Amino acid sequence: MDRDIFDAEHDAFRDLVRTFLTKEVTPFHDQWEADGQVDRAVWRAAGAAGLLGTDVPEEFGGGGVGDFRYNAILTEEIARAGTSGLGFPLQNDVIAPYLLRLADDEQKKRWLPGFCSGEIITAIAMTEPGTGSDLQGIATTARKQDDGSWILNGSKTFITNGIHADLVIVVAKTDPDAGARGFSLLVVERGMEGFERGRRLKKVGMKAQDTAELSFTDVHVPAANLLGQEGQGFIYLMQNLAQERLSIAVGSIAGAAQALELTLRYVKDRTAFGKPVAAFQNTRFELAEMDTEITVTQVFVDRCIRQHVEGELSVADAAKAKWWASDVLKRVVDRCVQLHGGYGYMLEYPIAKAFVDSRVQAIFGGTNEIMKEIIGRSLIG
Repeated sequence: MDRDIFDAEHDAFRDLVRTFLTKEVTPFHDQWEADGQVDRAVWRAAGAAGLLGTDVPEEFGGGGVGDFRYNAILTEEIARAGTSGLGFPLQNDVIAPYLLRLADDEQKKRWLPGFCSGEIITAIAMTEPGTGSDLQGIATTARKQDDGSWILNGSKTFITNGIHADLVIVVAKTDPDAGARGFSLLVVERGMEGFERGRRLKKVGMKAQDTAELSFTDVHVPAANLLGQEGQGFIYLMQNLAQERLSIAVGSIAGAAQALELTLRYVKDRTAFGKPVAAFQNTRFELAEMDTEITVTQVFVDRCIRQHVEGELSVADAAKAKWWASDVLKRVVDRCVQLHGGYGYMLEYPIAKAFVDSRVQAIFGGTNEIMKEIIGRSLIG
């Protein structure tokens, strides 16, 4: 089924992304997987190619086009190429909205040019060793000083871009007695005393994505690094999570489509009992079911993308997209491994990498169980 949400300019951008990935990423990704992180130079190359900060105003070095479809194309092509080590979607889809909506003029001038050039790599630190989806359980604290600065203490884990990050938006409890209104967002920068990076975490998949533990011990955060209003951090998180979840849905369904494409090629070439695996009825049924699920899901995700561009995407629909698309990804990749047989379990085959990379999509951005809770609450009020 043809997709109708993109125009000629989007198609040209997709060609640009594919060329970039082919030249700057794919030849090196296996080594980055072994290293546990991408080469930092690829961020600067992405900035030079115009892939970072597409919605950031041109005065700060961005693309100046507030159109999430460009974000979606980048995410889709990264999934298509299997280059899961790239943290570009986090920078564009998750961090950019915080900086664009909440940063004051001085902060924008200080951070956005490097954000767009790839000189400044960003991360957001929400999850802690003792709390994940329950954001109100965050224990990291920040005490306000007489001069308006903050003393930050706590630890975070599972932080994407954690090793490379030059700028980290940290969610901290600034008023223990204020409940949901007791959280603020503080921007911690590389080199601040007391800011330490712990382990680069060894994961089942996405091994080139630098995921790390971060610790903050009496970190002095200047008043000028408060992002937005004091006490509004939890509200800001809720406002921005819909785009993050839509981004996960976009990458998930693109990943599912790529897994099916890999499997189609394999079953046409692989023979068993004297004929191609594709010739068996069971194979055709499996392929038919997967293709239908992918097509139907893609239509819904595309509808969500269009609504988001128009400013109409609801929190519940973003949750539906994230839950459903990531579950489709899990089911499709698992069945594709089965159709590959023993070779599907060998990491030299792309479908095996897709299998281990795909599992986390149902966990980060809020677990799928949390997505169902959000949807259920929207139904009963």
